[in-house]
Amino acid sequence: MSDSSHDESHHRPHTPPTAGPFGEFDIPAEIERLHAETTWAKGQNARTLVKYDDLRVVLIAMAAKAHMADHKADGRVSVHVVSGHIRLRASERTFSLRPGGLLVLDHGVRHDVEALEDSAFLLTISWPRKG
Repeated sequence: MSDSSHDESHHRPHTPPTAGPFGEFDIPAEIERLHAETTWAKGQNARTLVKYDDLRVVLIAMAAKAHMADHKADGRVSVHVVSGHIRLRASERTFSLRPGGLLVLDHGVRHDVEALEDSAFLLTISWPRKG
């Protein structure tokens, strides 16, 4: 779903992601912010909420019928749907995820995502610690 190039391609005027000892987020308010940005006109928007060397948490909003092409992440991935309905295809399976649905993928698993209605989900990526 994401890799390090994802962060460079999405420059936004809001506060930078946290990498401190804790972070607290109002997810509905964050989704509203994503919808209010001009980049939402493209039908997809994202914000990295947490960024550590071994962990990312990204809030992704997708308009109905928006699609993320087939890709993979080097780390393990979890997708937790907050609102809407998405279809995720991975490992020759199709997963239908609604609010509260959680899917975990091992590292390197190719997948694509389609929003069946306006949707938002939390993407978490973890990598083994280096050294």
